[in-house]
Amino acid sequence: MTKRNEQIRAREVRVISETGEQLGILGRNQAIDIAKEKGLDLVEVAANAEPPVCKIMDYGKYKFEQKKKKQEAKKNAAVVQVKEIKVRPKTDEHDYQTKLKHIRRFLEAGDRCKVTVFFRGREIVHKDRGLTILERAMEDTKDIAKVDQMPRSEGRTLHMLLVPTAKK
Repeated sequence: MTKRNEQIRAREVRVISETGEQLGILGRNQAIDIAKEKGLDLVEVAANAEPPVCKIMDYGKYKFEQKKKKQEAKKNAAVVQVKEIKVRPKTDEHDYQTKLKHIRRFLEAGDRCKVTVFFRGREIVHKDRGLTILERAMEDTKDIAKVDQMPRSEGRTLHMLLVPTAKK
């Protein structure tokens, strides 16, 4: 939390005016008096400095600007989603190609893609077929993706995670 006026505990502070010019090292009370004369607040901007640096400014406006900066940073933050594609060990060629197009589209959009092979009933005996499908997907997307998580088995599923490679 930013300290202001009487909340500042240091006996001496380096003061910067509202225009940005240095007023030098002053006593805390003297600096607060200067700020009050101008109808502004004394705000601590660098508490760890020796002596602490304080600036004369409108605290309400300062808080408003900080809030705006925070919102702007939040708005510009990239949201990375994990999209999932599910296939079966008996997936036909055409269906595989369709799923592959979806995987490529997700990766090109910058999302991570989890490829899952799920087994039903006795299909679990043929894990090698599922592994073949995942290895083929790896090979078919190696130009735009790298494997973040190698194929691994969890219960009745076999899955891996693909992440987009950096664009040049």
